[in-house]
Amino acid sequence: MTPISTDQILVRSHSVVARVIAGETLIVPVRAKVGDLASIYSFNGTGSLIWKLLESPKTLAELAMAVAQEYEVEPAQAAQDVTEFVGEMKAVGLVEVPAALAMAGD
Repeated sequence: MTPISTDQILVRSHSVVARVIAGETLIVPVRAKVGDLASIYSFNGTGSLIWKLLESPKTLAELAMAVAQEYEVEPAQAAQDVTEFVGEMKAVGLVEVPAALAMAGD
């Protein structure tokens, strides 16, 4: 898994559909215009907060700061946990670097 820098901007993938059901965020990847029901992801409260924050482009540092404030945890612990979680989301295609930024970095 390629490490994500704290200042790299991330957004939700456009290839997923998300719904909040009974307080839980469910994410379904869409492939060839069909929901991939074999790959449904479920987020707890912290994951749901991060998903909500990614409605607009955010850096890992911004996400970690929001988690640290919301859950009153040490910033270093929040940064570590958020980096791991977002790295996993990126690896399975739930988040991505916005196309305009990806091209600028090439």
